[in-house]
Amino acid sequence: MNAALHGIKILDLTRVLAGPYCSMILGDLGADVIKVEAPGGSDETRQWGPPFQQGVSAYYLCANRNKRSLTVDLKTKNGKEIIEKLTAECDVVLHNFKTGTMERLGLDYSALRKINPRIIYCSITGFGETGPYKHLPGYDFIVQAMSGLMSITGSESSGPQKMGVAISDILTGLYACIAIQSALLEKTQSGKGQKIDLSLYDSAVSSLINIGSNYLMSGKNPERLGNHHANIVPYQTFRSRDGEMVIAIGNNHQFVSLCHLIEQPHLSSDPRFQTNADRVTNRKELSAILQCAFEQQTTLYWKEKCQDGNVPFGAIQTLEDLVSDKQLHARHMFMTADHPKAGTIKMIGSPLKLSRTPVGFNRHPPEPGEHNEEILQALGYDQKTIEELKNSRTI
Repeated sequence: MNAALHGIKILDLTRVLAGPYCSMILGDLGADVIKVEAPGGSDETRQWGPPFQQGVSAYYLCANRNKRSLTVDLKTKNGKEIIEKLTAECDVVLHNFKTGTMERLGLDYSALRKINPRIIYCSITGFGETGPYKHLPGYDFIVQAMSGLMSITGSESSGPQKMGVAISDILTGLYACIAIQSALLEKTQSGKGQKIDLSLYDSAVSSLINIGSNYLMSGKNPERLGNHHANIVPYQTFRSRDGEMVIAIGNNHQFVSLCHLIEQPHLSSDPRFQTNADRVTNRKELSAILQCAFEQQTTLYWKEKCQDGNVPFGAIQTLEDLVSDKQLHARHMFMTADHPKAGTIKMIGSPLKLSRTPVGFNRHPPEPGEHNEEILQALGYDQKTIEELKNSRTI
């Protein structure tokens, strides 16, 4: 059975996270992804660690399965020729070089579209290819700071905090997937390719959602509320007798259930707490009452009570808790694969569950240049030429 993107060929010139994460998802969906690096391997994440397994970085492994590896020196005439030949037969070119780099290499959209008018060309940069910041380098931490995300993360006492993962990279990778697949779909009607210009900064700002809307409507800078919600109460963490947990009340019916669950049904008719707007106004008073109740019992006790009472509940789990979670194992969210250098590797699986064209895990994250000969032979290079390219350090 063919995968959803079977027959789609991706030329992936990206490194680090946003671009590789995008191309990995496309590869999971069945696209043929050719990961291009400089000879020897130039994706910085190959050196990011520890942890390493037999010298292979866990960071690199997390975003590079289902790809073939080609090493090419883009600054050489022969290297540029290889990229041009691949462009002629690919559907998508994906890169995350700084603005202006691909133009200097002669591999920008205007050049490659002459080779393949149907090519979809996706550029991922820190700040986009237009505007006064277009030449600035983009790093997730900097973008989290500039985008407002850090200003709303953490508490007043903690000061601004970044998220625990590179969220602007992840968001940009997901947006890139959406844009590429939309362009592929549109091409089936128009027969034409197009350029996609994505930035980490734009993607991070787009994630402000209700907090951004709150400011645009009120003109009031939001507070850092820690584990509280700006618009909903109670929607926060609480301490139990032996740990911490989250209660997320989304409507009045759930609040009534919660009040019965903690054996204080009168709270739901208290004028201070009758509506969500009332509860937001009086969040400190309500939070104190609920905290006093929750710390009387264990997390497991409240988990069972909340599940029985249809009250949204979540224990705060560590990664150690996560890997033994029966739900995640039932959803095949952890997987193992054989790697030629690292041995058996463990990876987080795909959340994409397609009934007729399921995702597949067909290729381990490749070593640099692992598929050089395979790819070049398919382009028509003979063994003698491949050896010459290798000796000249073009590949």
